[in-house]
Amino acid sequence: MNFTLLHGAWHGAWCWDFVTPLLRERGHRVSRPVLSGLGENAHFLSSEITLQTWVDELVAYLEAENMTDTVLVGHSFGGNVITGAAARVPDRIAKLIYLDAMVPQSGVAPCETVPPKVWAERRAGVIDHVGVPCLPCPPAAAFGISDAKQVEFIDRHLTPHPLRTYETAIEFDGDPNAGLDVAYIMATAPVYSSLAAHRERAKELGWPIHEIACGHDAMIAKPKDLADLLEG
Repeated sequence: MNFTLLHGAWHGAWCWDFVTPLLRERGHRVSRPVLSGLGENAHFLSSEITLQTWVDELVAYLEAENMTDTVLVGHSFGGNVITGAAARVPDRIAKLIYLDAMVPQSGVAPCETVPPKVWAERRAGVIDHVGVPCLPCPPAAAFGISDAKQVEFIDRHLTPHPLRTYETAIEFDGDPNAGLDVAYIMATAPVYSSLAAHRERAKELGWPIHEIACGHDAMIAKPKDLADLLEG
């Protein structure tokens, strides 16, 4: 199988470091694009970056890599981006997997789907990072991580998240999965409460729901269990 693993807010390709070798050992091809302004591409941070920017980047990546049958996995905020890409190039995608992820609605900005109190707190905490309005990095504990080594790994790698990507929308026709095979993986211990509406949306759409008993950053907390689910 061919996996394209897309990170979420504040993260980068580094978050897949523990699950990637497991998938490759099982004979799968794994690629890990990085969105501009985050993770390994933090030096490309710009006030011009919107959600549509990232969709365009992912589409360009899939085309440049000549993907034709990839299993496209989006974690958390990455669910918005894989949805936009699927609407544009469904022929390059074999399956979509939403890993404890946002399931967007056309024309609705991600910030509109976060509980109002949560978004108000995040918005009030916006910082100026190298001249760009950003959401500051939360602690690893916010992602349901308690293991000391995992906490240190996450806290060391997180980067500020460009605000405009939360306050801009994408538009697409039909269901978010663009008619493609799809699955939703829900992290349950603990549940990431700000995604409650998105989990319900996945259920309402009739998507298969799988559970993994760990916190939001499942690829770090339980990489083997996640690899098993991704193969399923």
